[in-house]
Amino acid sequence: MKDKASQLPLRLRKKHGTGQRLDVTAADGGRLVRAQSLRNATVGGLISIIVFSMLWIMLSSLLNRVFPWMTVLLGAMLGFVVQRAGRGVDWRFPTLAAGLTLAGALAANIVVAASYTAETFDTGTLHILKSVTSMTWPVFFDEVWSVADAFYAVLAASVAAFLANRRLSRSQYYALRLWRAESDRHQ
Repeated sequence: MKDKASQLPLRLRKKHGTGQRLDVTAADGGRLVRAQSLRNATVGGLISIIVFSMLWIMLSSLLNRVFPWMTVLLGAMLGFVVQRAGRGVDWRFPTLAAGLTLAGALAANIVVAASYTAETFDTGTLHILKSVTSMTWPVFFDEVWSVADAFYAVLAASVAAFLANRRLSRSQYYALRLWRAESDRHQ
């Protein structure tokens, strides 16, 4: 138990710990690096894009409106998926999340536009997507894709990149720093 007499009366309570060295080694940091999986992050991200596109189509069909800000939700979802599936601690995972979000924003807008076109022509969304030609793209980018869609896509990519890296505890971060310092010494 702490001695109350040795504490200063105007001193704030310590919240960060005792100040002793953490019991971690560079090997613990190596385990963090080996736990990363770019493949798992990519697969999880692609599945998330497909699921999000279907949910966006259902919501747009149900409410008969397209919400361009839904792309930001895609970015948040992809950021969390890349974080959990990839368990990344370096720059590759935010870059992957941002790239997947930009591609997913474009793909989701294409699928939603195809869904609305399918309702207009009384056919299926897949039939419209199969009928896309090189002459369809200029019409899509002229009539459907707007500056607001591009803005939301970039915003969503930023959110995804921010959320993509694994959240580390103090001891994990220290172990990672030790591992990086050791690997720099060996090169």
